[in-house]
Amino acid sequence: METLTLTQARRIALAASGFGGRSLVGPAAGRHLRRVLDNTGLLQIDSVNVLQRAHYLPAYSRIGPYDTALLDRGSSRRPRWLFEYWAHEASLVPVELQPLLRWRMATAREKAWGGPRSIAREQPQLVEWVLAEVADRGPVTAAEIEADVPKPKGGNWGWNWSDVKKALEFLFYEGSVTSAGRNTSFARRYDLTSRVLPADVVATPTPAVEDAHRQLVERAARALGVAAEAELKDYFRLPVEGARRAIADLVEADVLVPVQVKGWKPQAYLHRDAPSARRFTGGSLISPFDPLIWERGRTERLFGLRYRIEIYVPEPQRVHGYYVLPFLQGERFTARVDLKADRKAGVLRIPAVWLEPGADPEPTARALRAELERLAGWLGLSGVDRAGRGDLAPFLNGVPSTT
Repeated sequence: METLTLTQARRIALAASGFGGRSLVGPAAGRHLRRVLDNTGLLQIDSVNVLQRAHYLPAYSRIGPYDTALLDRGSSRRPRWLFEYWAHEASLVPVELQPLLRWRMATAREKAWGGPRSIAREQPQLVEWVLAEVADRGPVTAAEIEADVPKPKGGNWGWNWSDVKKALEFLFYEGSVTSAGRNTSFARRYDLTSRVLPADVVATPTPAVEDAHRQLVERAARALGVAAEAELKDYFRLPVEGARRAIADLVEADVLVPVQVKGWKPQAYLHRDAPSARRFTGGSLISPFDPLIWERGRTERLFGLRYRIEIYVPEPQRVHGYYVLPFLQGERFTARVDLKADRKAGVLRIPAVWLEPGADPEPTARALRAELERLAGWLGLSGVDRAGRGDLAPFLNGVPSTT
């Protein structure tokens, strides 16, 4: 069995995830975003907007400042090449992967989360009515449908906004409806899936569950480069046994190559087409929802970074801050920084910034200052505020601004 050093594994993982490619000459275009999705396979969506919407940040980390409208158009206008679904969490996914996720759609009555599942069982007439509303009026938001809920004289149907939303979420889970885009409040505009997706995707036969699992594990392996079973399963949130069978089949077919990574306890698998272990010299801030650091155990094994998002931790108990982004400098994480886009003041706030063990504070602060100023410019902010607390704050505050 081949053995990889930790450095080799780290370089393979970074290259597979889309770091270290050729530098862009001129502004990023649609093809550059497609390249990001070719590498990552999906972009996680999250409602937190203290800095920037989660699905915009992975592309920024890989290709630098770009027009986010390019990504919006990919999921809201024809020719549409992205769609929303539960892939990892709520995610933007290339449309060609939709047939591979139909096995999950088929489990909606058993696996959809509690509220939508209960509505489908207890109020099927509501689900039918909501589907008809989407068919008649789509694209439409949940609030727009709620405003049209019938209320006959002498009583009401017992339906309310939350019931309508639950019905929509059930239909979304089972794949009958999907998002045709988002409005300015980031609310989904629902429409029939058959009207949103390209006709050739809709017409694609549904693969067998086992085949879908194999293709999704293979897609995860390409995005990760080298990974253990847990990470291959987690990428598209596959069932344990389904992922395990898929891994065994892909090993037998020589698509996945079992390898040992020095210092790793779990068995690792290398995709046969994984990129070579080339040195990465760039610097990037990484979103908490970036596929590179999704699986925290792998993040710790690869980079020695123990990272936990603290959004849901009570403020007095937070260690590093509310919305903390690790700073990837070359092939290691050298700092982590709590950030907030103060759009009213036009300033990028830095509540806290911390040095990672073993990193040199002065070069780290210089590199981080340059990246923060680039980020502020991309966000349309006029400057970067002084850092607040944290052991790297004095060094960062001592670096002159270039703007």
